[in-house]
Amino acid sequence: MLYSHIQYSTISNNCIGIFTNTVRINDMKITKIDLVIQHINQQINNRSLMPGSRLPSVRALARQLNLSISTIVEGYERLVAKGIIEAKTGSGFFVAGPLVPLSISEIHPKIDRNIDPLWISRQALEAKSDVLKPGCGWLPNEWMPHEHIRKAIRKVSKTNPNILTDYSTPLGLPALRELLARRMQSKGIEGIANQILLTDSGTQAIDLICRYFLKPNDVVLVDDPCYFNFHALLKVHQVQIIGIPYTKNGPDLAAFATAIQDFNPRLYITNSGIHNPTGAVLNAATAYQVLKLVERSNLIVIEDDIFADLELHTAPRLAALDGLSRVIHIGSFSKTLSGSVRTGYIATKPEWIEDLTDIKIATSFGGNQLSAEILYAALTDGNYRKYLEELKINLAKAMDSTIKQLEKLNITPWFKPQAGLFLWCELPRHLDISSIAQACLENGVILAPGNAFSQSQNFKNFIRFNVAQCSNSKVFAVLSHAIQQEQERQH
Repeated sequence: MLYSHIQYSTISNNCIGIFTNTVRINDMKITKIDLVIQHINQQINNRSLMPGSRLPSVRALARQLNLSISTIVEGYERLVAKGIIEAKTGSGFFVAGPLVPLSISEIHPKIDRNIDPLWISRQALEAKSDVLKPGCGWLPNEWMPHEHIRKAIRKVSKTNPNILTDYSTPLGLPALRELLARRMQSKGIEGIANQILLTDSGTQAIDLICRYFLKPNDVVLVDDPCYFNFHALLKVHQVQIIGIPYTKNGPDLAAFATAIQDFNPRLYITNSGIHNPTGAVLNAATAYQVLKLVERSNLIVIEDDIFADLELHTAPRLAALDGLSRVIHIGSFSKTLSGSVRTGYIATKPEWIEDLTDIKIATSFGGNQLSAEILYAALTDGNYRKYLEELKINLAKAMDSTIKQLEKLNITPWFKPQAGLFLWCELPRHLDISSIAQACLENGVILAPGNAFSQSQNFKNFIRFNVAQCSNSKVFAVLSHAIQQEQERQH
């Protein structure tokens, strides 16, 4: 909020004193430095100070706002760091220019954008805090373990100062790789720390593998439906994408075999634990058959295990059955710990790790050592397991509650998943979820239409719900109204 000069004078007269660090404005506490920054920003925005104009001297503004000289100096320095003003030796501070024109299109997400594989991500990432996100792929902020992350950050900040500034080693933090190797062994995946490469995210892990194995026009198999960002990432690599119908037990084996025979694909990307978006789980029989087909082909499998820690019962892992021979195992902790402190990993055979490490260095040089240290501290402080147990209970409750709410709208789950975030649901066939999603977006609710997940585009009347993001009754009220509008439009 911006305030006039008269308001600032009133505020300053009511301040506790110049030696306190904060002031209270309309029941909101802000620092005095922020007060200075807001004051100057307002003068610039209302054109009282134009580009090139000289700002008040430090002493003059200190008297005007009844603040200390050091507070004004710090405020000015922060404005200089942001490029809003500039300092001229011996002359003072001046407004930098020219003013950047305001673009209305940058204030809100572009709601009229076609619903492509990146539509959901763009809407969810750009949305303001009051927008509801039952279509996004992450937990609500209030569900995340903030105190665990704070504790980890405090611990890491007090250790070796090189962690705060240095590049990481090529493979990444050894202690975290040892921990990941032990966690993989608990799922039957035999590997050692030197077979694990840390990355900046799960997405970067897939990108590095694609850079290594793919050339333009190669064929890649994905589940149909699958995580929509697989489509977007593969398009960047200019490959041909073939969707394999996904069943409640894993990929359709007949379609998988036909695709291998007809297209000689190079990669297959899938989830084995909790499938995105369906919530299905690969069963043992299907896993064995998939690997038999892989062994008779030129195919490499990328097994994305990002939802592993949300499982109630450990599903078969292709990497465990294959021994990391033709299956590359990847994952991250962005869904359970932090989407901001990002670290992913790749586990595969040693010769591939060597080459992938070279590609990582060539494209990003060093990994995020600080994030890896924070993640390791958070995973090993003794509280992560307890947090996961509570999280799984809350997800199960949210799953039941969401199903009950959707039944009232004649929206049917494809099936009820054993665990995880997602419900893959079907609307009556005559309804177009794309139109409904646009209507909901205009009313502050972001959905995830089915065809955004599909290469075949056969899921026009499907939708993915994140049950953790469905606690607000407005989600279902807005959705109900949008469905009613769509029905009226069709008649």
